[in-house]
Amino acid sequence: MESGENARGTTLTGLDRLARGDAEVLASMKGRLGLVAHPASVDRRLRHAREVMRAHGLEVVALFGPEHGYGGEAQDMIGVADARDRDGTPIHTLYGERYEDLSPRPEHLEGLDAIVVDLEDVGARYYTFVWTCALVIEAASKLGIRTIVLDRPNPLGGVHLEGAPQRPGYRSFVGLFDVPVRHGMTIGEVALFSAAQLGVDPRLVEIVRMEGWSRAMRFEDTGLPWVLPSPNMPTCDTARVYPGGCLLEGTNLSEGRGQTRPFEIFGAPWLDGRALAALEIDGAILRALTFSPTFHKHAKTTCGGVQVHVTDEARFRPYEAYVRLIARARSLAPDAFRWRTERYEFVDTIPAIDLLTGGPEVRETIDRGGDLDALFVEDRRRAEAFRATRAPFLLYPEP
Repeated sequence: MESGENARGTTLTGLDRLARGDAEVLASMKGRLGLVAHPASVDRRLRHAREVMRAHGLEVVALFGPEHGYGGEAQDMIGVADARDRDGTPIHTLYGERYEDLSPRPEHLEGLDAIVVDLEDVGARYYTFVWTCALVIEAASKLGIRTIVLDRPNPLGGVHLEGAPQRPGYRSFVGLFDVPVRHGMTIGEVALFSAAQLGVDPRLVEIVRMEGWSRAMRFEDTGLPWVLPSPNMPTCDTARVYPGGCLLEGTNLSEGRGQTRPFEIFGAPWLDGRALAALEIDGAILRALTFSPTFHKHAKTTCGGVQVHVTDEARFRPYEAYVRLIARARSLAPDAFRWRTERYEFVDTIPAIDLLTGGPEVRETIDRGGDLDALFVEDRRRAEAFRATRAPFLLYPEP
């Protein structure tokens, strides 16, 4: 039986393989180890990677936390300080106040034989954990240290691609290398792709592959528990809309932070949710509502908006859906709507929406009331062209 053809609920992550005592995995983890992890770094029994490694007698001497922190306490774009865990093991931040803080410092890597990365990703270019992994690979390789990535499912599957790759001039921590917004790759596959872009010796990057996962799988089909990998990613439903929902960060629309369904719920005090809900979105129903964010944009202010209810995951295209929604919101309140111009993910000179979409075309097309369908035709062409680029790095076959 080939990987991915197993019965429902039998997917094993890289960490699950370690947890069962896979000899090949254990053999690769000799010596002094670092661990890059967050709250979703758990096995099928909800044991954290740190606990699993301890149970197998592995020597973890340094911990590293990505954006939101090792414990996942911090909100978006909030710097996290170094700390220690209850055992006194140092926790080094990989998300501080400067771009340089995104990479592990040489003194934090010194003396390590390998650094293990176990991060749940959500399959969208803007979600920063894949780029933290890439920067870890880069920093470790300079010291001749191996990076071992424990692979995990892409909750959006590995088939559909959406949103054109960005280009030179629009790379940032929400897209270090040029991939579609919805890239259809696992974190292990993105790690291999990133290592190639960086020119890293392939012998310094090891991927512990999953068992029983195929590219057409929904996350629910894996039988794995969902643990929120960041404070505003509470459910699989959130992940499904996120390749579009994150675009709201490039506007003055509330993306629903301070609510229990962020990115699914969004709006603004000046927005008529009923008018917005009249927009037809393939594979989803828009439900008009009012809400009051407890923090972040428009905190403690009543907002009009919608909740995006995905009814047909196969037809729903989150990136295109939210571009259309943002365009409609702007047309409904042109005097109140604005694009974010404040610093975004360590970049001061480029509008956030351009970093997210990979260029100025979306913003410019919306501003002039242009043809979004024509824009999407080119986006789809460029996204599909990426299939050939990613092919050498795929660990699980195309269906």
